[in-house]
Amino acid sequence: MAGPRFLVCVALLTWGIPALACDLCAIYSANDARRESSPGFVFTVAELFVPFHTLQFEGHEVSGPNPDFLDRSITHLVPGYNFSKRFGVSLNLPLVYHSFQRSDIRYAVNGADVFFTERGIESGLGDIALIGRFTVLDVSRMKYGIMINVLGGLKMPTGDSERLKDEVEQSQIFAARLPPGTPHDPLGHSRSFVHQHDLALGSGSFDGITGLTMNSHWQRWFFNSQFQYYWRTEGESSFQHGNELMVSGGPGCYVLLIEKFTLSLQANAAYETFARDRLLGQKSDATEMTGWYLGPQILFTSGNHLSARVGADLPVRIENNGRQAVADYRFYASVGWRF
Repeated sequence: MAGPRFLVCVALLTWGIPALACDLCAIYSANDARRESSPGFVFTVAELFVPFHTLQFEGHEVSGPNPDFLDRSITHLVPGYNFSKRFGVSLNLPLVYHSFQRSDIRYAVNGADVFFTERGIESGLGDIALIGRFTVLDVSRMKYGIMINVLGGLKMPTGDSERLKDEVEQSQIFAARLPPGTPHDPLGHSRSFVHQHDLALGSGSFDGITGLTMNSHWQRWFFNSQFQYYWRTEGESSFQHGNELMVSGGPGCYVLLIEKFTLSLQANAAYETFARDRLLGQKSDATEMTGWYLGPQILFTSGNHLSARVGADLPVRIENNGRQAVADYRFYASVGWRF
């Protein structure tokens, strides 16, 4: 039977994925099969798929002919290295794929405005993130244990942010038509539920990432929780995404626990909130969202090297401002290998 430290470290792998742009989740979801803190190289591939086909206006679902939609797929390639039991670093390389349809108005400087329906695909490298981990507490006993990690890092503007430039340009044309001094929402020009900034592969900004994980177990039962916060700065064309807070966790149980294999099931709850975006220094009333999710996840490990995870988040309630397409569900999976 595996030792108590093995139980704690396997538990570390089972914390939930709450967010669409969850760099910390991709990096630390399945990055080690047996001892997450053991020195050496780790490589993880994580996939997140989210369809945005539910359209909401001020928190209420709406429908209509030829509706907008967005299908988002993010594949995270995550090489990492643990320098010691307590300290490690990882690099998140996200490959983003957007398939979408959006209907909107294009405002012209001279001439008539045009109502259009755009269908297309946006794909490429997103914003990479470098994340460090430091273990501040690691208590392991025969029947129980607890581990606490502090995470922090930097997200860099490597993704294409051309869509943000178009968002800003349309906002400026719209604002120029208003009487001088008229208050207005800088993103109020868009009539679509899928905004230009939703399709941008990158934010054009350097953003800070902080996080905390707590993982505990008692015999075959465990409870894991995670906190992370994104500090957003002004990016491309004075567009600034709102700060993000994400919290998740829940209880689980090892249904299979032998020397060479483990299988665990967890019930995961997630809460996330996105603050209002800013454009040209003004807050937008067409953004901001808060969501609550529930869902199961399964983790499997084999030997000292391989771990795999699969799960889903189902929305319980989503509140939003203005017109927005919100998640129907979130499906995620990952495979990690420790060399």
